[in-house]
Amino acid sequence: QVRLVESEGGLVQAGNSLKLSCSASGRPYGRYATAWFRQAPGKEREFVSAVTWNGLRKYYADSVKGRFAISRDDDKNTVYLQMNSLKFEDTAVYYCAEGLETPDFFVYYRQKDPYDFWGQGTQVTVSS
Repeated sequence: QVRLVESEGGLVQAGNSLKLSCSASGRPYGRYATAWFRQAPGKEREFVSAVTWNGLRKYYADSVKGRFAISRDDDKNTVYLQMNSLKFEDTAVYYCAEGLETPDFFVYYRQKDPYDFWGQGTQVTVSS
């Protein structure tokens, strides 16, 4: 049983930084891409960032490009999301997700479909 556990989020002031982590366990053998999504109250879950299994390709939503950075440490089975220059509109529950890196991943990585496993989510609140 695959289990993804996000680190605790928190309350931060606008302009500050926060780093989230997503630790994976029980993953079957295979090449897994990992992504971060977020969901604000009353809104749909949206793509934030994704990284390929080998860490060579990284993708970002336009809204976070230049402020957020995704990385992975496979020795620790952990993917990180460094969030800098946080804005009030970054307030949301953040979810990590994993899915096998099939050719379709490179087409649909911004959607929820490629991801089979999801974490429970962690709240990030940015005060203005």
